[in-house]
Amino acid sequence: MSTQNKKTLIGLVASDKMTKTVVVEVTRRMIHPVYHKYVQSRQRYKAHDENNDAKVGDRVLIEECRPLSRDKRWRVKQILERAL
Repeated sequence: MSTQNKKTLIGLVASDKMTKTVVVEVTRRMIHPVYHKYVQSRQRYKAHDENNDAKVGDRVLIEECRPLSRDKRWRVKQILERAL
């Protein structure tokens, strides 16, 4: 079995209402091409959470995987920080 480098992202869990699925919101900072100011952009990913461990507000590490459903292409690899 070959080891491949998979894309990983860090984000906050925005929703955990689905079974074995969490919605992770990833925030990026980029410089605007015209105004040269920092702008935040957000994207939401549906990620597979096998044991339903992640809760709203947790900071998680997600990694790319094969398509698991129509929308899920990411898997929760690790919970980095728990919400208070």
